[in-house]
Amino acid sequence: MKICRAVLAFVVVLAGCDTVPLERPPTRATIADSALPPVKTFGAPSPVAPQRSNADMARDFLDLHFKLEGGTTLPTFTRFDAPITLRVTGKPASNLNSDLANLLSRLQQEAGINIRRVNSGSANITIESVSRSEIRRALPKAACFVVPNVSSLAEYRRSKRRASTNWAQLRQRETLAIFIPNDVSPQEVRDCLHEELAQSIGPLNDLYRLPDSVFNDDNVHTVLTGFDMLILRATYAPELSTGMSRAQVAARLPAILTRYNPAGDALSSTALQESPREWISSIETALGPGVSSETRRRAANQAVTTAQKLGWQDHRRAFGHYILGRMIQSSDPVLAQRHFQTALRYLGQSPSTQLHRAQIVARMMAYDIARGQGSNALTMAQPSITAAAKFENAALLSTLMLLQAEALELTGDFEAAQAVRLDSLGWARYGFGSDWAVRSKVNEIAALRPNT
Repeated sequence: MKICRAVLAFVVVLAGCDTVPLERPPTRATIADSALPPVKTFGAPSPVAPQRSNADMARDFLDLHFKLEGGTTLPTFTRFDAPITLRVTGKPASNLNSDLANLLSRLQQEAGINIRRVNSGSANITIESVSRSEIRRALPKAACFVVPNVSSLAEYRRSKRRASTNWAQLRQRETLAIFIPNDVSPQEVRDCLHEELAQSIGPLNDLYRLPDSVFNDDNVHTVLTGFDMLILRATYAPELSTGMSRAQVAARLPAILTRYNPAGDALSSTALQESPREWISSIETALGPGVSSETRRRAANQAVTTAQKLGWQDHRRAFGHYILGRMIQSSDPVLAQRHFQTALRYLGQSPSTQLHRAQIVARMMAYDIARGQGSNALTMAQPSITAAAKFENAALLSTLMLLQAEALELTGDFEAAQAVRLDSLGWARYGFGSDWAVRSKVNEIAALRPNT
């Protein structure tokens, strides 16, 4: 389930969910007259293989499948035990069909899952495309969500308090519905497809300790990764079936992972510590709605303190500093930079934290541009642009490119700046959606550059 994506993931350079656009949303006629270039889309995926031992993969698999986010333990393993059919209803966004086709192809080829789309009749999974307001009326904090044992939003409204729609009571997967907004950016539609379809056919839990997965509430990754595809492939291994206990699944996992991930047998375990409820609660308060700015800041500081006491040296330690830096970037930019630098230090240079680093670098580039330090910003730009493209984050990619264009202008390379800025707009149309949102982003970043 997506909870306030604009807060949890990087969307704007200096603000969060309550950002006011620099332009009013135009009428349909104004949008139709747009001179912006066509929407760009990503080509063939290049997922990074998981960078952990099979012993750690097995632990992650079990915790993903036998627990829920709130800590509830699930007694049995569940999955679809027959070929999976999927249908789309409602009024799909313009990019839904193509992005869904790409996702289904990946699930078939990379995870070996027997899943196909049908155009009529009933199906195991129904993707209903509705307005964002309809989703919020059904589940106020969600951007999109998946529910077992229903096939429509109307059916969910009638059944939402019944045991049949409670994931904790699920013992067999036969029918599920995914509710996705049709009036958001193409990237948001695609991200919802990836995360909710992955949950509908695979693990029900999210784990903050996973740096390279969509099964993580930090929402850094929103497109299925190499780790995720391995988890899903193992989920549908012939040795496993619905109804197995944790012990039964654990006994079969080593052979399954050796077959699907032989390189993982040669790696030593580097298992990360569990994320305690105290730290998770602090993170949720710092990022969640309905509390004051001061309460958020105290919660973020508490998360940093908890991570320090636990001796963490991983991406979770970095996450707290990133949140704090983001909170204070407009009021105390110098201290914010120190938090970002600390976060980068804990992220290191691992392939699994490339996207984390790119998100932080975007904010650091914004600071350098605001100070007129174009050369400093340029030194950080290209590796982060490469990472954003690799992990298919068009919103971040276009933002980094727009920042790069401003930095190029500061160094006097106006021709290159114009080329990069023009190239960014097609990605911005996929990442931010409407033309007014794209223009707002361009204006927002241009406003960072000091007057000369």
